[in-house]
Amino acid sequence: MLRIWRSASLILVSKFMCAAPLHAQQTLPSAPAAHLGLQVQNTMPPPPSATASTQAQVTQSSPGTTLTRAQAEQLALKDNPHISVAALLALAQKQVVREMRSAEMPNLNGNLTGVDSEEASRISSGTLSASRLLYHAGAGVVLNQLITDFGRTKNLIASSNLQAKAADQRALATRADIALAVDLAFYRALEAQATLAVAQGTVGARQTVTDQVSALTASKLKSTMDQSFAQVNLSQAKLLALDAQNQYDAAMAALNEVLGTRDNTHFRLIDDTALPMPIAASADGVITMALQQRPDLLAMRDAHDADVRFARAQHYQLLPTISGLGIVGITPVGSNQYFPQNWYGAAGINIGVPIFDGFKLHAEADEADLRAKASSEQDRALEDRIVRDVRTAWLTMQTAQQRMAVTAELLQQANTALDLAQTRYNLGLSSIVELSQAQLQQTQAQIDQANARLEYEADLAALRFQSGVTP
Repeated sequence: MLRIWRSASLILVSKFMCAAPLHAQQTLPSAPAAHLGLQVQNTMPPPPSATASTQAQVTQSSPGTTLTRAQAEQLALKDNPHISVAALLALAQKQVVREMRSAEMPNLNGNLTGVDSEEASRISSGTLSASRLLYHAGAGVVLNQLITDFGRTKNLIASSNLQAKAADQRALATRADIALAVDLAFYRALEAQATLAVAQGTVGARQTVTDQVSALTASKLKSTMDQSFAQVNLSQAKLLALDAQNQYDAAMAALNEVLGTRDNTHFRLIDDTALPMPIAASADGVITMALQQRPDLLAMRDAHDADVRFARAQHYQLLPTISGLGIVGITPVGSNQYFPQNWYGAAGINIGVPIFDGFKLHAEADEADLRAKASSEQDRALEDRIVRDVRTAWLTMQTAQQRMAVTAELLQQANTALDLAQTRYNLGLSSIVELSQAQLQQTQAQIDQANARLEYEADLAALRFQSGVTP
């Protein structure tokens, strides 16, 4: 009878002393991750099972502009300086194409010349042209036009065109890199936001428990040991809140950096309600996509083709070069003995034939061939690395998908265990140690479930990057 009366008194005092019953804590976290032995990933949002009050606490602690993952990618692709650098380098490479193509166009130069010299200066020693060392003034133009170099210039132009295509692909690869960096930073910040919500809910729940146990202890219905355990749990929850706030601030700083801003904007991150669809049905399907559309691989292939065309151009240096020359002008001032009174002009064709240059041209051609072969091997090595990375990303994604089901089951079991432990404690059939352990297990299960979902989303983002999908 005494045991029954004590249990009934415990329940009545609990109801009168506190507005919220102990049972209300079963959906709230309980203790810091450090006490649980957890290593919380920096890519996780609030668990899908988080209560409305917990979500409201997230909103209050993150009063900034709402931001989704797609919006974050758009902001980064617009403002991140690495995107601008890649685009400017691609534009600069297109100017190289114009530089190479200029060799096929006429080269027209104008000259204005006035000379006052002593007699016989033109036969003196020195490096000045003898024809200029006569008293005269004149003006004219000189035309130089390449007729043919047997394909060398055409191959140089083709090589520069391929390099420009490679630069465009590298710009796309940079966009993909930034998109992946944004996704990972977004999920880290989302996890920090979730951890902060869990920490805030934990502090509130532990404070409620501490108040209840303190009231029961004052009524001689609970021992001071129960009160000490409750106060320890509350202190641990406050430590968790401090760590969570620091992680949240650091994650927001990293997110702002990848977005291309120096502002310390604390966004209120919004996760997608539906899980993203898989990239392909199998790893082999993703590998096929990656080998066809990875921008870094396409850039490597274009660079290899450019090396091949450049090597061909270097071999054509050994062939003759045929150019047309022309000059026309007037000499209004000067001796009639040497200069025509009205105008002068001439036209001709020049054939340049390389005979011997110490084997320089042969060495340049061999060097270009070897570099082309080296770029071919680099292309093959990149393909092998892409296949490995895709398979690894696929396995990681599959494991994360399986973890979601396991963690959901774990959370359900932890909630059931907490219900039983709480009932036993309310009836005086167990100590606060058992209740605390059940609360810790539930908190761990909540964090694990949140981590599992967002790890899956982050792994899908990594797999999307590996497949070559560009934003």
